[in-house]
Amino acid sequence: MRLRTTYKQIFNISIPIMFGSAAQNIVALSDSIFLYHLSESDFAAIGFIGVFYLIIAAVGYGFSKGGQILIARRYGERDYEAIGNTFYALAWFEFFLAIVMFLIMQFAVPVVFKWFIDSPIIYEKSIQYLIPRSYGVFFSYIGVVILALYMGIAKPKFIFIDTAILAISNIALDYALIFGKWGFPQMGIAGAAWASTIAEVLGFSAFVIYMFFDKDLVPFHLNKLHRYSIALMRKIYKISIPIVGQAVLGMGSWFIFFSLIENLGERALATSNLIRITYLTLSIPAWGYSSAINTLVSNFIGARKRQAVWPIIAKTAKLSVANTLLVALPVCLLPTIVLYPFFGGEDLSLIRESKAIFLLLIGIMVLFSYGLIIFNGVLGTGASYLALKVQAIGVFIYLLYLYILINVFHGSVLLAWGSEIIYWTFTILVLRRYLKSDKWKHIKH
Repeated sequence: MRLRTTYKQIFNISIPIMFGSAAQNIVALSDSIFLYHLSESDFAAIGFIGVFYLIIAAVGYGFSKGGQILIARRYGERDYEAIGNTFYALAWFEFFLAIVMFLIMQFAVPVVFKWFIDSPIIYEKSIQYLIPRSYGVFFSYIGVVILALYMGIAKPKFIFIDTAILAISNIALDYALIFGKWGFPQMGIAGAAWASTIAEVLGFSAFVIYMFFDKDLVPFHLNKLHRYSIALMRKIYKISIPIVGQAVLGMGSWFIFFSLIENLGERALATSNLIRITYLTLSIPAWGYSSAINTLVSNFIGARKRQAVWPIIAKTAKLSVANTLLVALPVCLLPTIVLYPFFGGEDLSLIRESKAIFLLLIGIMVLFSYGLIIFNGVLGTGASYLALKVQAIGVFIYLLYLYILINVFHGSVLLAWGSEIIYWTFTILVLRRYLKSDKWKHIKH
């Protein structure tokens, strides 16, 4: 596929990627909605532990983005053999990484969590979720390798179907295992963990079967298992480590955010979890466009069309903001009506108490949906270390604001969420200026 700077092609590439990129968001949303109807303590706990698992997932996804950028660059150069080699190098890398993460979640995290969590109930429920959820890391990490391949060659259509399989199976299993329906035992928050893990296994299996019959992959010679290449793995690591650092900083700041909010009580934690899962849901269009811009920018550079990079970033950013507002405005302006089918019941007080934060969320989503494209446009050029430095400074400002607000002034949850406005405004101003310069044009991979 020859990529062009048209709105139509950006949209066509981005739509399936939106669903694939948002797979973990969909799982987190499903878990949270069902646990909301179980108890407030379960809902509060999934807000804390759910963010932590997103950090784990983000590490694997971050390394896959480095592979995706390389695959897209080689696809632009029409070097098909190198695409196959890169795919297997990334697969081996993610497999070894999954083993490390599994061991950390099983043995180290339960000890470390005692330093962060004050509530014994929240701690107990968090561990009940984490241990069974840790088994899914193998399928999650190898799954993002497949996503990286299809995103890198700009043929992501099956991603939509695979994500639908993941979402439907996770919803059905959540209902069965959390509440003990259809003959299954009632497992509560542990049932949510097992449901998500099994759903990831099913989604991964469906993608492997599809790959086996996909004739578009024949030029890449994937039918034989390649031995791991230390040189390629190092190259993927070099490109990916700042992207992973970005993901860990981003999700890690949210983890610290929820740790600080937990000091304000379970009600404040539950309120922030409601906003978090709404934020995650509304961010799906932007995540799709952000992954698409990685492929588009890297492909254009590989095809020696650097003059097309800023126009494609600017157009993608406009689409991202427009699509995000299309879904965000009804939710944020009328939360009690729009969210009622998901969180409805006799007690809507949690939603009513959060109305001011929902209004603030409109501004957050505008900045987020624009800033995420700018950030990933910089990653696509290969300037990942610069992006990491900018984000590190932004996160420092973000956390300093939060610490002073909550620990010194005992501020409200509304003011705490204002930290997102500060972070994204800083990121946009710095990285947009960089993209408008010519400095990135001298980067090579």
